[in-house]
Amino acid sequence: MGTTTETIARWACNLKYEDISPEAIEASKRFLYDTIGCALGGYQTGDVKIFLEYMREMGGEGACTVVGAGDKVNPVNAAMLNALMVRAMDYNDIYWKQDPSHPSDILAAPLALAERDHLTGKDLIVGIIVAYEMAMRLCHIAVPGIRERGWHHATLMGYAAPVVAGRMIGLNWEQMQHAIGIASCRCFTLGCAVAGKLTMMKNTVSPMATRAGVESALLAQKGFTGPEGVIEGKEGMEHCLGAAWDYSWIADDLGKRFMITDCGMKSYPIEALMHSPVSATLHILHENQLKAEDVSEVLIESIARAADILSDPAKYDPRSKESADHSLPYCIAAALAELRVTPLEFTEEKLWDDRLRSQMTKVKVVANDEFEKAFPAKQCARVTITTSDGRSFTKQVDVPKGDARDPMTEDDLRVKFDALAGPILTEGRREALRNAILALESLDNVGDLMALCVTDG
Repeated sequence: MGTTTETIARWACNLKYEDISPEAIEASKRFLYDTIGCALGGYQTGDVKIFLEYMREMGGEGACTVVGAGDKVNPVNAAMLNALMVRAMDYNDIYWKQDPSHPSDILAAPLALAERDHLTGKDLIVGIIVAYEMAMRLCHIAVPGIRERGWHHATLMGYAAPVVAGRMIGLNWEQMQHAIGIASCRCFTLGCAVAGKLTMMKNTVSPMATRAGVESALLAQKGFTGPEGVIEGKEGMEHCLGAAWDYSWIADDLGKRFMITDCGMKSYPIEALMHSPVSATLHILHENQLKAEDVSEVLIESIARAADILSDPAKYDPRSKESADHSLPYCIAAALAELRVTPLEFTEEKLWDDRLRSQMTKVKVVANDEFEKAFPAKQCARVTITTSDGRSFTKQVDVPKGDARDPMTEDDLRVKFDALAGPILTEGRREALRNAILALESLDNVGDLMALCVTDG
């Protein structure tokens, strides 16, 4: 019996564009469009500017484009910077089963390597499909997930990213297995990255795993070796994190259908479990024409981990964007104060707005046992708003907008993209970029796509 990493490596090396379903191809283009939009928005954030300044001070040139800035760097640095841009606003895609994942965290890797090697749009589509297959299937194998055991899900990206990078540079399956071993040995991520008072590392751990994946694949191509049993072998992930693993998602189902069509997108730039309660809150406010001053209490019923992670004491006093977009009290307060939850609610100025912050004391979050049983098939949340004159309004949301069962429309996607890219890309550049992505299978050189991802406004 081969190892799990051998199964993964053989599948990734053998996958061809012709094997991919039309539905998966179309989904790959939708997610690329959303991902590049998130990267263009992320380019404008403070943490990205810090990392870009650091990279420039380190020096070095290459063939890969830094989104927004237009710098040309090596593929390892491009993967890191562009992945950080995708992740910086917490606005990119989401898939949550035993573990959560943002598969687009990895897409900076195939983009960089495809540009470096002058690959086609079809080659890029294969890389996108591999990224989503690996990231999403790994969400199922630990029961309960590694996040429930105290580890951040970026740990799993350490296994997925080298597969994507290895596929793009044409590794054989033995080299691919070595790349997985090289990357995953050094990519275990502590859960404290998203606990309590959050820092810039919240959005940086997955990009670092993406960077490691590219570097590991390039090393394996040169003959560098890594261990084979990094999942189920002695002192591998299973050994270290405890029993109860389900490898059927890889051993039995890999290659039989494409997971990308099950992934969701974010309609708000916030942590995934907050989408249902925020949606319910905004529905009540708009439906009943309520203002913040009308509301005396907002009761949120959600799953236990939302009550624990997203409304601990630190989340009632967020002091950074990273804490605010993972704070359920803050996001509900933003909904009350602004009747929306958009990137504008997470600026430094808005973070300290007295009217918004005063709403947080109205928010109470409790765990609901029935909702816990329904998770992760459903992401249930019930919101009850009580007004100062004694009225009460209740709304329950089981599937957030953007979920594969309630997907964002083409208009939704375009509005989101334009809002993110508008400050730095002219309308003509945005339209050219959109058209290039929609016709990705006809693109002869991914470098032409990346050239459109640089600010012109």
